[in-house]
Amino acid sequence: MTTITRRGATQGLAAILALGAAPPVLAQSKTVLKLGHLANEDNTWHKASLKFAEEVTKRTNGAIEVRVFPNEQLGKETDLIKGIQLGTVDFTITGESLQNWAPSAALLAVPYAVKDVAHLDKVVQGKVGQAIADNIEDKTRLRTLCYFARGPRNLTANRVIAKPEELNGLKLRVPNVPLFVKFWDALGAKPTPMAFSEVFTSLQNHTIDAQENPLALIKSGSFYEVQSVVNRTEHVVSWIYLVGGSRKLGRLPEAQQKAIAEAARAAQDYERGLFIEDEKQLEQDLKAKGMQFAEVDKEAYAAKGRPAVAAMLSDEIRPLYEQILATA
Repeated sequence: MTTITRRGATQGLAAILALGAAPPVLAQSKTVLKLGHLANEDNTWHKASLKFAEEVTKRTNGAIEVRVFPNEQLGKETDLIKGIQLGTVDFTITGESLQNWAPSAALLAVPYAVKDVAHLDKVVQGKVGQAIADNIEDKTRLRTLCYFARGPRNLTANRVIAKPEELNGLKLRVPNVPLFVKFWDALGAKPTPMAFSEVFTSLQNHTIDAQENPLALIKSGSFYEVQSVVNRTEHVVSWIYLVGGSRKLGRLPEAQQKAIAEAARAAQDYERGLFIEDEKQLEQDLKAKGMQFAEVDKEAYAAKGRPAVAAMLSDEIRPLYEQILATA
């Protein structure tokens, strides 16, 4: 075995410098954090996640690396939430699923609570949004770092349905969300909970007559092949959070916590631009596939369904719902 003395090492370094070569760089310790989510690589949430990772690296001078895992590579949404609580995952993108722990998270997706994206920003950035974020962190130990707007849900059918009275017992697929079932029942439709994977075939064979989803899912589900009209109900305008584990984040140096918060805000701004362009492109794509976009009386839809929505909310969160409605 060859032993290198301190003197020998010093002479070796001097020789390297004499030859004009760069001295060896000692490796610095780096913190690696994992961000898992359910979206695919084309989704704006994934692109925003990559932007977040890039900004974290830049703002911490490489001291922190965020590795992004799309397509449920680290587990489904509930698995990721639990993973953050256990410390095996560090960040994820999640929304109303958090109501299993924090009741106020149900308000992230309530029919005709939020009017549009401008109203959404006022809600999330105001007292109501802070109350929801505080409730989430208190109950789940997940810190909300930023939020992304989600494409509004619209009603598709083979006819224009301008007013709720025109639903006339329409057989309508809805996700298995009790609040959605009650809402559409109050409007006069016949809501049918059903897995998303079954919707196309059910429309094709007329088991159901209509469905409701954001434009992205209307396109990806190829519903333009079996539905001719997008009724622009925009009945659910919602948001979703990028969250991190509050305990692990709290153990980081204050400067790094600040850098992560700033990186999240940069990712939020970046995603918003992508979101706006994406919604415009989706509408153009669906029109090119032959779908008609029809304006509806959203006030009439909202007024008829609102009592049923309020009745479904618990006494704990109903005051926050009323504050959302009152936010101007």
